[in-house]
Amino acid sequence: MDTGHHELAELFAQLGLDNSAQAINDFVLAHPLPEPVSLLEASFWSPSQAAFLRQSLAHDAEWSDAVDTLAALLQQRY
Repeated sequence: MDTGHHELAELFAQLGLDNSAQAINDFVLAHPLPEPVSLLEASFWSPSQAAFLRQSLAHDAEWSDAVDTLAALLQQRY
């Protein structure tokens, strides 16, 4: 069992998204998230991606830093 913390690129891979630096940047630019909207409520996630993110924040500390980083990046773009 992996008990380390994961980086943003690993989170993108886990979500089934291209995890290159350019793809992550493009995703952030294309998906601004207004502050009242939670990352978990964003309409651009598939049901399985949303479930993974929800589970990661609720029960899986090893992913929580990467999920929080992604949320902050998306909210900065709004």
